Amino acid sequence: MFRYFENLVDPYCDYPELDRPPNRLWPFMRDYAKPFKKVMIWTTIVSVIVAMNEIILIYYMGRVVDLLGGEPAQIWANHSTEFILLAVFILLIRPSLHVFDVLLLNNAILPNFGTLIRWRAHKHVLRQSVGWFENDFAGRIANRIMQTPPAAGEVVFQVFDAISYALAYLIGAAVLLWLADPRLMLPLLVWFALYAALIRWTVKRVGPASKAASDARSTVTGRVVDGYSNIHSVKMFAHHDQELAYAKDAIEQTRRTFFKEMRIFTTMDMVLVFLNGLLIVGVVGWAIYLWMGGLATVGVVAAASALTLRLSAMTGWIMWALTSFFRQLGVVAEGMETIAQPIDLTDHIGSKALKMADGRIELQNLSHHYGRGAGGLDQINLTIEPGEKIGLIGRSGAGKSTLVKLLLRFYDVETGRILIDGQDISHVTQDSLRQNIGMVQQDSSLLHRSVRDNILYGRPDATQEQVIAAARQAEAHDFIGDLVDPQGRKGYEAHVGERGVKLSGGQRQRVTLARVILKDAPILLLDEATSALDSEVEAAIQGTLYGMMEGKTVIAIAHRLSTIAQMDRILVMDQGRIVEEGSHDALLAQNGLYAQFWARQSGGFLNAEAAE
Repeated sequence: MFRYFENLVDPYCDYPELDRPPNRLWPFMRDYAKPFKKVMIWTTIVSVIVAMNEIILIYYMGRVVDLLGGEPAQIWANHSTEFILLAVFILLIRPSLHVFDVLLLNNAILPNFGTLIRWRAHKHVLRQSVGWFENDFAGRIANRIMQTPPAAGEVVFQVFDAISYALAYLIGAAVLLWLADPRLMLPLLVWFALYAALIRWTVKRVGPASKAASDARSTVTGRVVDGYSNIHSVKMFAHHDQELAYAKDAIEQTRRTFFKEMRIFTTMDMVLVFLNGLLIVGVVGWAIYLWMGGLATVGVVAAASALTLRLSAMTGWIMWALTSFFRQLGVVAEGMETIAQPIDLTDHIGSKALKMADGRIELQNLSHHYGRGAGGLDQINLTIEPGEKIGLIGRSGAGKSTLVKLLLRFYDVETGRILIDGQDISHVTQDSLRQNIGMVQQDSSLLHRSVRDNILYGRPDATQEQVIAAARQAEAHDFIGDLVDPQGRKGYEAHVGERGVKLSGGQRQRVTLARVILKDAPILLLDEATSALDSEVEAAIQGTLYGMMEGKTVIAIAHRLSTIAQMDRILVMDQGRIVEEGSHDALLAQNGLYAQFWARQSGGFLNAEAAE
C-alpha cells in the first residue's frame, strides 16, 4: 500500500530544462508542482470531504442530543438503523477517508516533492559556470539547495493539511449555523472579519521577517563552512578568535532577526486568545439565548457549543499553519535567489559535439577583461599546430590562467574567438569540448570519495586494470597500496577526505595526474603540474609527463622554467599580451624578458619580483 502511493509521482521524470527559470515565487512553485497536478487535485477533494465529515458529525451529535429527550426503548426502536449506520460511518468510512488523505499527502506528495526540487535545483546549479561559483560561498549555495525543498514541502503540506481543510470547515460551520438559526451566523461573521484582519496583519509581517531570518542563517552557514574548509589557514595563522568573532557577527544577526520574527507570533497569540473568547461567548451565548426563548433546541446549543470550541481550538493551529506557510514561502524565496538564477553560459542552439581531428588550436583577436575593461587578455593571436608543445610563462596576472579558462570555455570570450580544428568552441557543446581536454591544475583538489573513484573521474568506464596502470604511470600506485582511512577502507577504496585533505600535496597531485592519464584526451593543459612534487618525485615523473604529451597538443604553464625548457615553443606573456615566443635557446639569445626570468631563477623557479 505504501509503495503504491510513494510511486504515484516520479521525482526524476523528464522535464524541459530552462536556462532562465521563473524568478517569481508562484510561477516558480507552479513549475515544480506540474508532475503532481493530478495527485494534488485528489488531495484537495479528499481534504474538503474530510472537513465536511467533521461538520456533519458535529451536526449529528446535536441531533443525538435532541433524540435522547424521549423514552430509551422508543428511541432505539425508531432510530436503531440510523445509529448503526452512524457507527459504521465513524468506525469505517471516516477513518478510511482520513487514511486516504494522509497517504496522498504524506506518502505521495511530501517525500517526492522535496526530492524533485532538490534534484532539479542541484541539476540547475551544476550547469552554472565556474565564474558563477567563484562569486558565492559554496556553503551558502549548498545551504539553499538543502533548505528550499523542505520549506517548499511545508508550503504544500500547509495548503492541503490546514488551509484547504480550514476553509472547508469554516464554510461548513457557517452552513450548519445557518441551518440551525440564521442569526447564529452573525457572531461567527463578526469573529471571522476580525480573525481575517489578524491573519492579514500577521502575514504581511511574517514573510519579510522569515526571509530576513533565512538570509541570516545562510550567512552563518557560509561563514562557518568557509572557516572549516580553510581550517589549515585558520590554525596556521592562529586566528581562532578572529574566526569566532567573524562567525559571531552573523550568529548575532540571526538572533536579532529571530527576535523580530517571534515578536510577531507572540502578538498574534495574544490577540487570538481574545478573539476566541469573543467567538465562544458570541455563538454559544446567542444559542443559549435562543433556547431560553424557545427558538432553538438543546441539540442546537450542543452543536453550536461543540462547533465553536472546535473552531477555537483550530484557530491557533490555522494561524500557525498560515504563518508557517508564509514563513516557508520566505525561505523558498530566499532559495530562489540561487536556484532560479539564469544560466548565462550555455550551449548555443544547434551546437554539435566537437569533432577532433588533429588538435590544432587557433586564437583569433582574443580579448577578455572579465567585464572590467582591463586585465585578462588583450588582442591575442596564436596558432598551435597539432601535436605542438607550448610552454606558457609570465608574471602573476599576465593572463596565463585566463587563456586556459577561455580555452575550456569556463567563460565566454568578450571579443575574438577560439577555434579547435576549425570549429569555434562557442558553437560546440561544452561537454564535448571538455571531454577532449585533459588538465592538471596547480590546486590538485580531489573529491571526498575513494582513490579509485577519483581516478575514474577521468574515464568512468575504465577497468580496474586501467586505473592501476594509470596510477603506476603517475608514480602513485605504491603509496595508494598503503592508504587506510578512518573507516578501515584500504588502498584504492580508501577515501581521501574533503578536497583530498588526507593526502599530502604530492600524493594529491599524483592522483590527479593518474586521472588525466586515464582520460587520455588529445589536448593537454598543465598548470604548474609538478608544483606540489618534491625534486625526487618530480624527476621520477618527468618521463611520465613527457609520455603523456606524446601525440597531444600541449599547453603547459610553469614558473619552474626547467619543466618547459624542452617545449617546442615557449610563449612569454605580460599584461595580457604575448610579448616573446620561440624555443628556449632562441629566447635566451634574444636577451629579453625570458632571459631575465631564466637568469634570476632560484632553484628552478621564476622569480617574478626580481624580474620586475
